Amino acid sequence: MQIYYKSDVGLVRKNNQDYCLCKKISDDFAWAVVCDGMGGAKGGNIASSEACKEIEKVLEKDLKKDMSNEDLKKLMKKAVASANEKVFKMSCEDDNLDGMGTTVELTVIKDETAHIVHAGDSRVYKISGTDIFQETKDHSLVQQLVDLGQITPEEARVHPSKNYITRALGVEPYLETDYITAPFRKNDILLMCTDGLSNYFGSEELLAAVRSFDDDKKIAEGLVNIAKECGGSDNITVAVLINK
Repeated sequence: MQIYYKSDVGLVRKNNQDYCLCKKISDDFAWAVVCDGMGGAKGGNIASSEACKEIEKVLEKDLKKDMSNEDLKKLMKKAVASANEKVFKMSCEDDNLDGMGTTVELTVIKDETAHIVHAGDSRVYKISGTDIFQETKDHSLVQQLVDLGQITPEEARVHPSKNYITRALGVEPYLETDYITAPFRKNDILLMCTDGLSNYFGSEELLAAVRSFDDDKKIAEGLVNIAKECGGSDNITVAVLINK
């Protein structure tokens, strides 16, 4: 297992409201979490960082290699729920943080399976050979319009309402999350990112960009640089997990 990640403020924002934490426990056991905060200059930073740190705290305490898949699912959802409770409580206790929240992508790799808990419009992609799969589905207004056939995925990327998300950690006392599993076999790549990257790429364009790098170590930073070359209008975070 190899893990590389990069987070960048981009070219327009004054501060970085994205946050990312990753840990390789063994060659086939690892976790990563990516969050994209919202709620003002201060609130967004706090929501994303506190969410990641709370999730890390729960995983560090209870994550075990020999736990069943069902127990792993429960633990991941517990970690995200704990982070939701913490961020929501902070927003209620401080008027300056009112309304803050964050997307969340939590992935645990265990025994050639990727386990994902997801809320918001940050994304997880899997690249396997010449194929790319978007494992998560955005919780956003424009995704609802795509589902209804009113706009295309290409139009969604530039839609004026593309930043309106329908689920976010820390905004309400309870957060509904998606749980997804996907095979993660030898030479597969799992790519986690905020919309500061995905807004500039269709799936096939992202696949081509990833495959253009001759060194796996260059993927995360290289994708961030491409997003900045395209305008860098938002914070950009990329985490890459590779099953070698």
